[in-house]
Formats: sequence, structure tokens, C-alpha cells
Amino acid sequence: MDSSGAAPGTGLRDTITLTGITAEGFHGVFDHERRDGQPFVVDVVLHTDLQPAGLSDDLTQTAHYGELAEQVAAIIAGEPLNLIEALAERIAAAVLSGFPLIGAVDVTVHKPQAPITVPFGDVAVTIHRERQ
Repeated sequence: MDSSGAAPGTGLRDTITLTGITAEGFHGVFDHERRDGQPFVVDVVLHTDLQPAGLSDDLTQTAHYGELAEQVAAIIAGEPLNLIEALAERIAAAVLSGFPLIGAVDVTVHKPQAPITVPFGDVAVTIHRERQ
């Protein structure tokens, strides 16, 4: 096994994807965003080796995505930040510290009601972070 928990040669080609985690947050640089809040939507892709879980049918060999979703929603609803980039970093750090079998994570934070003065569909940032 390597430091990510993956067997040699398998890498982190397997993924668990959780999309559309939605919660009310108070993130933004404007006073009204901090006061009124707005919905934020997060997508998370976990990079890991799923073979042990697939062969054993054992939840302890993978990430419990129900717990992950609750943790992400709590972070969205938690302490306000100015930037969605910072929110993505906070979520990625929580995933990597709280789920030891995950070797890397992609986090996308959507801010569909961002205070933009022209018509738009969505604004989002995506980061990729790996276990050190």
C-alpha cells in the first residue's frame, strides 16, 4: 500500500462523486451577503482506491458519503468567509483530514445568486487538493 491507502499500481483512479450539496451560507464581500445569506451548492469528487470496499462490501473501507454531505453542509452554513475560493479550501481540508482513505479531492463551490449585475447562470470555483 502507498501513503494514500492504494495498492501499488492502482493509483487513485477510482472516484466517489457527490453533487448538489446545498445549504444557506453568509459568504461574500458585501454587507448584504453577510446579513441576508444565500444558497451555496457544492460538488465533491473523492479520489481513492475503491477495490477494498468493492471486494469486502465493508463501509469502513470507503468514505461514508452521508457523513461527508452533512459535514459539507455544516461548513457552508458555518463561519462566513469573503470568498468562495476560501470556502472550497475549507471543505477540501475537512475532507482530507476527516476521511483518511481519501487521497485527493476536487471541490466545486457554486454561488448561483452571486451579486453580478448582468444575467448569468452560475459562478463556481473548482480546486483539486491532494493528501500531503
